[in-house]
Amino acid sequence: PWVLGSFAAVFVALSLSMFGFYELQMPAALQTRLTEMSNRQQGGTLAGVAVMGFLSALIVGPCVAAPLAGALIYIGQTGDAVLGGSALFALSLGMGAPLIAIGTSAGKLLPRAGGWMDAIKAVFGGLLLAVGIWMLERVLPPAVTMLLWALLLIVSAVYMKALDSLGPDSSGWQKLWKGIGVLLLVLGSLELIGAATGGRDYLQPLKGIQLGGGSTASSEQHLAFKRIKSVEDLQRELADAGNQGKMVMFDFYADWCVYCKDYEKYVFTDPQVQQALSKVVLLQADVTANDEQDKALLKHVNVTAPPAILFFDKHGTEMRGYRLVGSMNADEFLAHINKLTQP
Repeated sequence: PWVLGSFAAVFVALSLSMFGFYELQMPAALQTRLTEMSNRQQGGTLAGVAVMGFLSALIVGPCVAAPLAGALIYIGQTGDAVLGGSALFALSLGMGAPLIAIGTSAGKLLPRAGGWMDAIKAVFGGLLLAVGIWMLERVLPPAVTMLLWALLLIVSAVYMKALDSLGPDSSGWQKLWKGIGVLLLVLGSLELIGAATGGRDYLQPLKGIQLGGGSTASSEQHLAFKRIKSVEDLQRELADAGNQGKMVMFDFYADWCVYCKDYEKYVFTDPQVQQALSKVVLLQADVTANDEQDKALLKHVNVTAPPAILFFDKHGTEMRGYRLVGSMNADEFLAHINKLTQP
């Protein structure tokens, strides 16, 4: 949480600068020194590119963790060093390509600076705030997340003059911006209503509201997982399931794992998924704290980080070919479960 919070604070600081509250710039002495060093350079340096790549990797790390873990598992099973090196090199090229494209074309393709840049800065300021909220939603309660989205949308609408009247000589652009602002105002209001009525999904803020009054959020069914903490807990539960002749599904969860939240919202609440797993023992480990017991449990089953879902047969042996790493929607997950449970 403190890492995500620190990055979110950086995005907020950058966004406030975009709105003109203050100017972010290096000290004049340091700027002069860097300018002198830059003037002595004949072109870009590999060290500079490497530093930019490292910083970018810190930002996008949570997004690529799941596919990277899946790639590493596949590479490890093949034992092919050439394949592994090529795959990871291709991944780094994909992450760096946008930076290279923007950096090499900025001087030629970007238009000249002018008054219109204030509107562009405000748009990017709003986007920076949106990224900050998106990062914090992994560790904040759903109601707080929805409230933050509501504030961002409503304040953005005010900036776009959604509440101001248009004169008879208003241009088409002014009407367009006001229309978008009104839409953002409505969306922000819906987020407020959803937060006030116990909603848990900012993408569907009114999901828990019935037209006749009341809320359906509390009645939404979820898979009944049994929480475990240690390696001993896992071994005991596998033994009990074996005595009952049942399979086991073991899910790793963490509050900072965005894909885990997707499983919780969209997969484990699906009625068909629940029906398919009705005869399966469901275990879940919350590794949010990442303490010594969590690390030992992850190491015991050879899992790098969540999201990861493991399946064990009636004898307590993991079916490695059915291990899931990364995200799936409800239909894909159901198809995977059907392969496991079919006679």
